[in-house]
Amino acid sequence: MSGDHAHGSAVRAGSRYKSRLVWVFGLVLVFMLAEVVAGILTNSLALLSDAGHMATDAVGLGMALAAILAADKTGKDGHQTFGLYRLEILAALANAILLFVVAGYVIYEAVQRFHDPPEVLSGVMLVVALLGLGVNLVGWWLLRAGADASINVEGAYLEVIADLIGSVGVIAAALIIRFIDWPYADPLFGAAIGLFILPRAYRLGRNAVRILVQAAPENLVLSELRSKLAAIEGVKDVHDLHVWTLTSDMDVASVHLMTTPNGDPHLVLDRARDLLRDQYGIAHATLQVEPESHAGCAELAW
Repeated sequence: MSGDHAHGSAVRAGSRYKSRLVWVFGLVLVFMLAEVVAGILTNSLALLSDAGHMATDAVGLGMALAAILAADKTGKDGHQTFGLYRLEILAALANAILLFVVAGYVIYEAVQRFHDPPEVLSGVMLVVALLGLGVNLVGWWLLRAGADASINVEGAYLEVIADLIGSVGVIAAALIIRFIDWPYADPLFGAAIGLFILPRAYRLGRNAVRILVQAAPENLVLSELRSKLAAIEGVKDVHDLHVWTLTSDMDVASVHLMTTPNGDPHLVLDRARDLLRDQYGIAHATLQVEPESHAGCAELAW
């Protein structure tokens, strides 16, 4: 069944913000390296943990860019019929593993420093933290408009907002050490940032695995969707219903709709497509409309 309709990509909505994402990605990456060097020189665990946090932000921003750049790529041999969207999910899984490693190291190191807190150069630490805050404010300003226009850009925007919190934590630790001379502030805030990373790592890894195993989106109730499709005028039966996520914010569905003898297949196709798009946000759906007299689907072995 076919009609006059167009197929588009949800990722393209954010393509006009690609240059802003590139700028923010570059700023975060450069400053992350600066924080690593400064953290080692000043002996600040808070700076090093924030650098780890910024590294995850850089990966998140990179994935947002990858989703935009890969939107129209199908591979030289044309075998990647869904494009290269899944590269984003593989990167997300790798990012989650890295996050767990970074957070684990930071928390372990913080425990060691509570027993014997080393001297921290709070002046340099404060300057670097303030520069980090400035970088994140620039990123916030560059991406705030795109966050309302594209879900993909919104994800990158939230990464920058999260890192703002980390920068504020490092500034607070530097000020406490400098003016109160409480050496435990550095490992305390370093551990806090590490603990802040852990739930994000878990959510990111869990979501990546769910997508890779092609589980249905968590917010979608399949029984409800099946009932709504079955309630369409002219539909006798709904079977072989599958809903999965191709990449972040891009859900896909396929379903067989059996029609009654008097059912209009064109009407069934249009209403089912509208239902999936308008109520469930599934713009890409493969719908097989078949008459009641059709046989063969029961022969499927899986």
